[in-house]
Amino acid sequence: MGDDIAIPLDSMAELSSVLGSIISEYESAGDKTAALEAAIGSPHQDRRLATAAGEFEAAWNDKRETQRRHLEEMKKRIDETKAAWEELDVELASAAKES
Repeated sequence: MGDDIAIPLDSMAELSSVLGSIISEYESAGDKTAALEAAIGSPHQDRRLATAAGEFEAAWNDKRETQRRHLEEMKKRIDETKAAWEELDVELASAAKES
């Protein structure tokens, strides 16, 4: 019938790139806590807000790590799917030339 299949390889590559950036942000997010606490400081000699920011970071750290692992798995699957489609495209093009 000659129906073409349009696989959005460029979109897959872009999504993989964006996921990589998000993963990097997740990996470095915990490093920013000290800077945040320092920026908050102790207005009116009150450190409660800075302390709360540190406590939030500690509680969020485990959840962020879980999300990071899920994002890495998603990126891996997207990359593998894209590679498989590219390989299939090459094989089909080769088979079409032989016919």
